[in-house]
Amino acid sequence: MGGTGAAGGGKETGTLGAVKAAGLVFGDIGTSPIYTLTVILALIPRTEAAILGVLSLIIWTLLLIVSVQYAWLAMSLGKRGEGGTIVLRELLNPLLKHSRSRYALLILTVIGVSLLIGDGVITPAISILSAVEGVPLIPGLKGVGPDMLILLAAGIAIILFSIQRRGTDRVAVTFGPLMVVWFAALTLSGIIMIVQAPTVLWAINPLIGVNFLFSNGLESFLVLASVILCATGGEALYADMGHLGREPIRRAWCFVFPALVINYLGQGAFALIQPDASSILFEMILSLSAGLYIPFVLLSIAATVIASQAMISGIFSIVYQGIMTRLLPTLKVEYTSTALRSQIYINSVNWMLLFAVLFVMLFFRESRHLASAYGLAVTGTMVISGILITGIFLYRHRYGHAALAWGITLIDFLFLGASQSKLVTGGYWSLVFAAVPMGVILIYLAGQRRLHRAFRPVQLKDFLRQYRKIRDTMEPISGTALFFARDVKRIPPYIARTMFVNNILYQDNILVSIVVDDTPFGVVHGFKRDLAEGLRTFEIRHGYLEFVDITPILREHDIREKVIFYGLEEIVTNHLVWQVFATIKRLAPTFVQFYRLPADHMHGVSTRIEM
Repeated sequence: MGGTGAAGGGKETGTLGAVKAAGLVFGDIGTSPIYTLTVILALIPRTEAAILGVLSLIIWTLLLIVSVQYAWLAMSLGKRGEGGTIVLRELLNPLLKHSRSRYALLILTVIGVSLLIGDGVITPAISILSAVEGVPLIPGLKGVGPDMLILLAAGIAIILFSIQRRGTDRVAVTFGPLMVVWFAALTLSGIIMIVQAPTVLWAINPLIGVNFLFSNGLESFLVLASVILCATGGEALYADMGHLGREPIRRAWCFVFPALVINYLGQGAFALIQPDASSILFEMILSLSAGLYIPFVLLSIAATVIASQAMISGIFSIVYQGIMTRLLPTLKVEYTSTALRSQIYINSVNWMLLFAVLFVMLFFRESRHLASAYGLAVTGTMVISGILITGIFLYRHRYGHAALAWGITLIDFLFLGASQSKLVTGGYWSLVFAAVPMGVILIYLAGQRRLHRAFRPVQLKDFLRQYRKIRDTMEPISGTALFFARDVKRIPPYIARTMFVNNILYQDNILVSIVVDDTPFGVVHGFKRDLAEGLRTFEIRHGYLEFVDITPILREHDIREKVIFYGLEEIVTNHLVWQVFATIKRLAPTFVQFYRLPADHMHGVSTRIEM
């Protein structure tokens, strides 16, 4: 018998899918116009040549990094719309022949995932802070001080993280139309300002940007560290592909990209007309219509909440991929959509992110201070993604795509080099936040390897010999017992201990193996061969992005277990690293809890180990 499960649910298509994509994945990159040009123009003299130069760099950064590296090259690699650094690793790993190459790939992946999580802490903080800082420009509210703005931003963040449990599908339905209005407002305001100073259109010429870079030496090069702020949502955009799929995101980008370019050009025009402006976007809107300013501020606050949502959803996706590919320990995962199994909520990650976001808001206090720290982690992630994308195209013998990917990766390296200047202005905080998940991953991987070496599995032929012997000498217990083994050729010690030491043997014993495939989607399940009288094997194979509910699969094959046995490790150690590992194992849901098997049927078999 065998069966095939659904591969994760369908993706949204058409206009509705594009609107949802605008709400779910484009918030971060869509709100970068609030602060990007303001931060850059605070660093350079506001001459026409300088303004046109940075505008050109912004436009071509959006085109090369977001459009080409992510929307085209990266999104063309997956089979079913999956995205993220871990997905790139899973695509490249089978193509590598040498263990050293695979180990180097593992290290790159761990660094990339950690940097993205570190960046995910700063994104909500800078987005929300930058929006609420438009409030003092409202007539009658000039007296609102920094403390009140921080309190407002913190309240918005708390509300945002509190509604995550409701699910990204519901959030996207609400946020999508708001982001469409936001991009329309950006486009319209940009067009009005461009008409007043059409010379900014020269910035479309890439040579203007190149000339700016080479005309001011090191100062111009370091400006790249702020230019990259316009593209900081690119990695989260790619990681969020699993929520809606490739096509809705690409379709939405077709109107998001022009809206961003037009608005940046409009802001540049305003900067030429009003060289003393300090908050470019908000003052530009105020100059166009005082009556529409308050609605625009409220819209900007809503848009920055959506920006935070995009990063939160991306981190949920990345963490789940890490769990399924055994880079991260199991965490409690809740599925928030009956239609799309890829839409998830991870409680522990959600509240840790909120705590870190509130800390960042209180520490930096203003978005301009945060901007001086923002971008270092995300440029590192872009470099790693570029290297992996290039490697995949190279091993697939698509040399033209590989050359293009490597060319853009070199540009990523330029941004990363320029961003090193942010280390002394607070950029180290993104590395501090990234160090936490990196430490967890490295300790978890090292600990799992130690456990694997310590728990010597029983070879199948030896296990069967002992099984037949005890089967012939004792009366089995009525009913069915389930045991979980990753590979039935190597029986976990807890199974042998249960049967041969504790003399617990049921009439029907089923060894269930759950195999995670190299492919992202698909579920296949069924009975395999019978090993002996009363001893059967059952296999479930699923893709590394698949969301599997095991109980219905077992019932489909008429498996009505009386008890479920699973192994537990009791770790005894005086070593600090292994104490941390033991704590991780204790706090993480067990294997059977993660797969949501019936709690009243489970029985843990503990094995003591010294590390």
